[in-house]
Amino acid sequence: MLELGADKIAFVILRARDYDHGPDGRGGRNAFELRDFIADLTEDEQAELTAVMWIGRGTFEADDLEEAISTAKAERTTPTEDYLMGEPHLADYLEAGMEALGLTPGEEEDDLLRG
Repeated sequence: MLELGADKIAFVILRARDYDHGPDGRGGRNAFELRDFIADLTEDEQAELTAVMWIGRGTFEADDLEEAISTAKAERTTPTEDYLMGEPHLADYLEAGMEALGLTPGEEEDDLLRG
């Protein structure tokens, strides 16, 4: 089970979409908000967020969640926020990872994701 809640993943997805589509291609304030949010997560939550992204990207299968989390912890060489924000399809991969893991965001985030 993930320590990281689906609502936090949904928040990252929303901010990553804003970041990807910012007026200057850098997302402005949303980029800072996203960077700070990821940096403020616990080490375990950061590893889990990375694992969810990897599952959505197809690097790991949903059944390999624990292995993906362990790998994220063991192979971390840069700040997680830098690594994840460098992924051009972060929002898409996180959304696919949530779906593969059967995670659903809270009602408010769910409405935002569909909007």
